Amino acid sequence: MAKYLLLKHYRGAPDAVNNVPMDRWTPEEVTAHIKYMNDFADRLRESGEFVDAQALAPEGTFVRYDGEGRPPVTDGPFAETKDLIAGWMAIDVDSYERAVELAGLLSAAPGANGEPIHEWLELRPFLTEPPTITE
Repeated sequence: MAKYLLLKHYRGAPDAVNNVPMDRWTPEEVTAHIKYMNDFADRLRESGEFVDAQALAPEGTFVRYDGEGRPPVTDGPFAETKDLIAGWMAIDVDSYERAVELAGLLSAAPGANGEPIHEWLELRPFLTEPPTITE
């Protein structure tokens, strides 16, 4: 099994086919989108491929260590940035091909007018330790 992160970009990814920002959707369209996401996660729970998923708030802060005895340095929030991650889903699948298949299915979540968004999702493998070689 290999773990992958599916990143949903609110801004910063190539334009989706149904490229209407969520803040312009009706309440019913938002509800349908969330239901699709929850149903998708439920199917992955049943197949054992679901790890976790979360939606993210638009605001955030960069934090950096600034030396012993000094408070961390912060910069932000950056809600106006070009790139904005709306949420993520972690999956644990048998192959890269399965991860691509699931990302494609998640990309079809409905948006404005109930039509599939066909959004671009970023698919990132979790970094794992290289195999140990023994003689």
